[in-house]
Formats: sequence, C-alpha cells, structure tokens
Amino acid sequence: MSKTATAPVDQDADMQLHLDAPFTLDTWDGVADPEPADPDAPPTARVVLAKTYTGDVLTGSATGHALTASGPRGASYVAQERITGTLAGRSGSFVLEHGASMGEGVETAQWARVVAGSATGQLAGLSGTGQVAHQLLTLDVVLPD
Repeated sequence: MSKTATAPVDQDADMQLHLDAPFTLDTWDGVADPEPADPDAPPTARVVLAKTYTGDVLTGSATGHALTASGPRGASYVAQERITGTLAGRSGSFVLEHGASMGEGVETAQWARVVAGSATGQLAGLSGTGQVAHQLLTLDVVLPD
C-alpha cells in the first residue's frame, strides 16, 4: 500500500522560472555611424537584429535594435528586442533589454531584464533579469498567475 503526499496549492502564487533559452541570430545588420572628428575615437554603430528562440520554456522570434561601440581596448553594446512567442505554455510578447561591456583590465559585465510593463497577452505582468551570452538567454522570471 502506498501513500501519496500532496502539498497545498496556492492559487494566487506567481510562477517563478529559470530559463536557458538558446537562440539563433538570424539578422545582424550593422550601419556604422559617421566617422568622428577625433581619429582616436572608437567607432560606433547601429544594428537591426532578428532572432529565433528554440528552448524548452521559451519559443518564438524577436526583432530589435542594438547600439555598439568598440575600440582597441574594449567594446560594449546595448539592445532592446521584442520577443513574441510562448513562455511556459503562455502566449504573448515582451521587450527584453540587454547589454554587455568588456575591456582591458576590467571584468566583463553582462545583463538582461524584461522591460517593466512591456509584456502582453498571457505574459502580462512578466518580470525578470539575467544575461545574454553566446547565443543563450539565461533569465529568471516571475510570471503572475
């Protein structure tokens, strides 16, 4: 004879998830900004991007923009992308803001966050933070019930 223990279910609890969402970078079209007057100034560029997410928890597509800067001793980018698809079985969209900065003699910094109030559909109220690195979005999210 077996016994099954069940925990009480809190109907008002938010869903907390950790996701590792691989993606392919479908488009990365950069346009260099005009040459600066200072010949030693680092180049900057604007980028149009598109991605496809194919993880177990997040599937969908994204479009967005990035700004980049690179010099002989460091580089950085900031980006915003609108992700549309399914997260944990719920459909909708949200805006992800992310960036990275690296340089000679400084620790690399990478970050990502869901833009507050940007989620739509069944994802409304979504929040989260993490990072984007090497074609993988790592994100800890809270999805309201």
